[in-house]
This record gives sequence, structure tokens and C-alpha cells, in this order.
Amino acid sequence: MKRFRTALLGATVALCGSLTHSQLAATEGGASLFLPGLHGPGAGMLPPPGFYFENDFYSYSGRLSAGTQTQFGGAVLANVKVEARANFMTPTWVTPFQIFGGNLAFAVSIPFGTPRISAGAVIAAPRLGRSFGLSSRDATFNLGDPIVSSFIGWHAGNFHWQVGGSLSIPAGAYQEGELSNLAFNRWIGDVFAAGTWLDPKIGLDISAAVGFEINGKNKDTDYRSGNAVHADLAITQYLSKEFSIGVIASHYQQVSGDGGGGASLGSYKGRVTAVGGSIGYNFSVAGTPVAAHLKVLREVSVENRPQGTIALISLAFPLGHVPAPAAPSPTVVKR
Repeated sequence: MKRFRTALLGATVALCGSLTHSQLAATEGGASLFLPGLHGPGAGMLPPPGFYFENDFYSYSGRLSAGTQTQFGGAVLANVKVEARANFMTPTWVTPFQIFGGNLAFAVSIPFGTPRISAGAVIAAPRLGRSFGLSSRDATFNLGDPIVSSFIGWHAGNFHWQVGGSLSIPAGAYQEGELSNLAFNRWIGDVFAAGTWLDPKIGLDISAAVGFEINGKNKDTDYRSGNAVHADLAITQYLSKEFSIGVIASHYQQVSGDGGGGASLGSYKGRVTAVGGSIGYNFSVAGTPVAAHLKVLREVSVENRPQGTIALISLAFPLGHVPAPAAPSPTVVKR
């Protein structure tokens, strides 16, 4: 059996700390900064100092049960179907500066895409100019709110860990009164801690992350989304230095209810549990190492939100010279 060299893993997973949107968790419009499954393999690893880039393509398809109502853009809807296709571009800078022995890093994520929202019944929609309708649908390409992140990572043998935070800035192309919005139009903060145990001799990666999301108010709809906790667990096995497979589980749960004058449905706490798997493939393009990941998760337990399937395709690579690993990396050894 081969042992595995995974120095590229750090360059890939460090970009996945807390960077992208989800159109489908609880809160107003079913939108949250947390994306189930994002903290996957190597969640606690930080690559060596340098510049990196990651592109994530996100796809979601889900439905809300006919007996459950929700709110989008100030409208109360029932029998909702959501189809979301979005892309997230994330440059990251791992600096040479250290804090308590860990390297400091910064990232910015720019989302864009098209959420498709259809409702079998419009219960109330004062901002759409009507109080009741049999159906409504909306699909608009727009820019989401930019997300800035900072995190610090440490290494100790096979164990790697990091702490960090992200801030979603309400500067996207939010359209008041529309159902289809990628932008949140509210301040959102998220703090997290993540750890990875990677055994280079057997190619086993066990990673976990926990976080707390703090939501502000959408001033246009007078809707204050509740705060939430979230957690991820990923177990990944490297079959070779190129291929890996794994399982993923995520959970998101509001710990405080929604509020404000625009919260027509009251407290409306939401939660979701999703499980699935991942496939990874490492390769090179013109001498530049590239890491690709496909993650697919099914939401198996939900409350006050759509239930559906998530797919996430990620490509990550260093920009410029590939730096030497900051922590000991496994080597390829034949028995």
C-alpha cells in the first residue's frame, strides 16, 4: 500500500474556512452565510504563506412543504420551490505574519448567480403591490454581498487547527420587493474554529468545524434574522496522492428567533441537517498544482425551510510560485 503526499491539500482547504453564502438555511429568504459542507476535508489546515485562489460553483434544488410558509423579499409564500446556481470567487492571502505562533490570513469572496424562486401561493405581498395571488416566480442574475474573512492557523504534528471570522457586507445588488436575491442586504458576522487530524501514513483525514452566526436587520424589509450555530464533520480517505473519497455531515440551527416589524411569521426558527459525500482529485496545469473537489449533500431533517440537495464543485490553486509546506507533509513511500 502507498503512503500519501498531500501538501497540496493545505492550499485547497484553507480557502474553505468560512467564505461563501447559502441561499437555503433558515432566516429571512432562507439565506445564511453558512453553507452546509463547506468546511470539508482539511478544514483546520492553513497553507504556507502566499497567494491562493478558489472558485466554488454551488447548486441547490429544494422545496418547502405545502403546509409551511416562508418569507422572501417581504412576501409571505407557500408551496415554494427553490433552484439556485451561484459562483463564488475567492482570492486568499496567507501572510508571513504570525500571531501566537500561527500564520495570519485574509480572504475576500465575491458571489454572483441566479436564484430561481417559485411559489404556488402568495399569502401576502405588500411590497409586490398585492395582498394575495395564486402563484409567483422570479429568476434574476445578480451580485451577492461581498464577504471578507480573516483566520489564523497552527500546526502540531498530524494535528492542524485554525480560528477565524467572516463578515458579509450589505453592498450587493439587492432588489427591494423581488423574490430572487443573492444579496442579503444585512450585516452578517460568523466566527468559527476548525481542526484537522491528518495521518500521512494511512492517508486518513478527520476534520471538524463549529461556528456561530450573528445576523443584522434588513432595513428595507424591517426583518431581523435570528442567530444560529453550525457544525461540520468530514472523514476522508486518500486512495492515492491524486484521489480521495469521504463522507460529510452538517448541521445548522437557529438559537434565537426572527424579529422586527417585517417578520410576519413571528419567531420562525429554522434548522437543517445534511449528509453526503465528497470526491477529490489533485492534478497539475503547466506546473501549477490544482485541487478539485465535488461534494453532494442531501438535507435529511429540516424545519421551517426548503428541503433539497446541495452540490458544490471547487477548484483551488496557488498563484505564482508554489511555496514550501509550513508543516511536515507526508511522503510517497512504497512498502
